[in-house]
Amino acid sequence: MEIIKVRGNTYCIDTGMTYLPFYKLSDQDIILMDSGYQKEKEGIESVLEGNNLKIKAIICSHAHPDHIGNNSYFKEKYKCKIAMPKDEAFICSSYANLKIYYDQPMSLIKSYYNNLTCEADIIINKNQDSIILNDVAFRLFHTSGHSSDQICITTPDNVCYLADSLITHDTMAGTKIPYAFVLKDDLESKKTLHQLDCCAYIIAHKGITNDIEGLIQDNIKYYSGIAESVYEEIIKSMTFEDILKRIIRKYNIKIKSVYKYKMVERMLRSYVEYLYETGKIETIIENCFIKYVRI
Repeated sequence: MEIIKVRGNTYCIDTGMTYLPFYKLSDQDIILMDSGYQKEKEGIESVLEGNNLKIKAIICSHAHPDHIGNNSYFKEKYKCKIAMPKDEAFICSSYANLKIYYDQPMSLIKSYYNNLTCEADIIINKNQDSIILNDVAFRLFHTSGHSSDQICITTPDNVCYLADSLITHDTMAGTKIPYAFVLKDDLESKKTLHQLDCCAYIIAHKGITNDIEGLIQDNIKYYSGIAESVYEEIIKSMTFEDILKRIIRKYNIKIKSVYKYKMVERMLRSYVEYLYETGKIETIIENCFIKYVRI
C-alpha cells in the first residue's frame, strides 16, 4: 500500500483494491473518508503508522462492507468520531438492521458482517450540504441509488471523493453485474454529477481524474446496457429464479457458496426492479408464483 498526493492536503491510500482519501489537518492528524475492507485493516494501519498519521474523524460515504469495514476498529483505536448519512448509519447500527438490508439468516449476518456494526457519532441529514469536522468544512453532495443515501465529499482543496457514484473504465471491463440499490435512482444521481465543478475527483475503486464528463455518460450507458441485457433474457413469463439462472449462465458466474449466491441475487434484483419501474416488464401470478413478463 502507498499514499498518493492528490492536491494540497488531500491524499489517498492505495489499498490495492480501493482508494481511501484523507485530508491532513496537520503533519499527524487526518480526516479519513471511508475505512476500507476489513481484510485491508493491517495494511491501512501499517501505512498510517509508517507515516505517523492518526485518524481524528471518519466521514463515511455509505455503509457497504468495502467502505465501513474498519469503522469500529479505528473508532476504538484512535477514539475518533464517525460521521455518516442517516440511512446508512441506520443500516450498520445493529445486526437486526443489517439483516433487514441483506435479507439473510441472522447466523450468516453475524458471520459475514460481524465487523460492520458501529454507532455513528454524527448523523448527516438528507438535505445537509456541508459538515465541519475539527474546524474544517467539507462539502457534501447526495447521490442516492448505489446505496440508500450515498454522499460525495469535497475537501477544502476542491477535490471530490465520488465514492461509488461512478466506476472507472477498468472496473467496467472487469465487472459482470455492478451493484445498485435502486438502479433508477442511481442513474438519475449520475446525471446530477454534471453539477460538480471540482479540480480533481477520486473514485473509490481506483480512479483519480480531473474531468468526469465523459465518464458520467459512459457509466449511464454501461449500467443501462446491463439492464437491457437482463431484459433480453426474459423470454417468457419467468420467476426471479428463472431469470437468475439465465444470467448466471450468460455471464458465466461461478457460485460455490450461499454468500456468493445471495450477493449475485442482490445485484440482479435491482436490474429486474428497474425494468419493472421503467415499464418494460410487469409482474403476474401464475401457478401460485410471482412471474415477470415483458409488456
